[in-house]
Amino acid sequence: MKNNPQHVIVIRRSKAQKAGHHGGSWKIAYADFMTAMMAFFLVMWLLSNSTPLQRQQIAEYFKSPLQVALAGGDKASLSDSVIPGGGPDPLKHEGEINKANRGKKTRDTGMKKLAKARDRLENLIKMDPRLSHFQSNLRLSLTEDGLLIQIIDSQERPMFKVGSKVLEPYLNDILHALVPVLNALPNHISLTGHTDSLPYATGDLGYSNWELSADRANALRRALISNGMAGDKFLRVIGTADTMSVENTQADNPINRRISILVLSQRKEQAILREDTLLQHLPEALSGENLPSQLHMTPVTSAQQHAQPVQQSETGMK
Repeated sequence: MKNNPQHVIVIRRSKAQKAGHHGGSWKIAYADFMTAMMAFFLVMWLLSNSTPLQRQQIAEYFKSPLQVALAGGDKASLSDSVIPGGGPDPLKHEGEINKANRGKKTRDTGMKKLAKARDRLENLIKMDPRLSHFQSNLRLSLTEDGLLIQIIDSQERPMFKVGSKVLEPYLNDILHALVPVLNALPNHISLTGHTDSLPYATGDLGYSNWELSADRANALRRALISNGMAGDKFLRVIGTADTMSVENTQADNPINRRISILVLSQRKEQAILREDTLLQHLPEALSGENLPSQLHMTPVTSAQQHAQPVQQSETGMK
């Protein structure tokens, strides 16, 4: 038995191990989830506080952000132009950006010409003997609508006969001096007649300040044409009666009896033409017998047209 080798028995006992640590990977997943939720709620908030046009522009940007960036436009399809934005060339010689710049330069050039015309008229009023005596009756101002020339009355020197559309002789001299400067400008002209608030005895039912203001504006138009102005320079001739008094004056002040000659800026002229275009395209349902009764024109009798104005005022001045 001594010759028999002894076998060594090795007993291995394994200890129970706890679950291993997962590390920080769960934190990354959680952070991604929270970021996605924050982005989702931000998008929902933007959608609830934006207009349909803004949402369309945002969607268009995410569809083709590179195309919009290269074109320099608001979005790829926000135009009727064949070449939107700045066009295909880096220098932007084509496309809407250059077109907008050209339009702005044209408007600026037009306003500079009107400013030069104002300066020329101011010098003319001081130097020309036909105008120097009427400096208090002539007012010049450059506005966004254009160059405004106002010919105003005074108690001592009215521009028209009392309550009439007949021009005083010296008003013709003033117009004769103004016409060459106005003819040198390509701009159209708007004429507006104004009166004071002194009423006619017949009131608004007969010949009133409305007719007087319009008649005086048309009388001035004819006088300008007779002094050499082209007839196609006029874009509109209107009368406003006493509805537009000079600021900080009483409605019956003689200064409110005036004629406004507005040399229209390009922007104002386009606005007037657009307004006229809209009126021309009114639905046919509003024409003829379908018009509301208050829009039908009331015929004016010949007696009303030739009625002599009778003033109801202490001074008799209109």
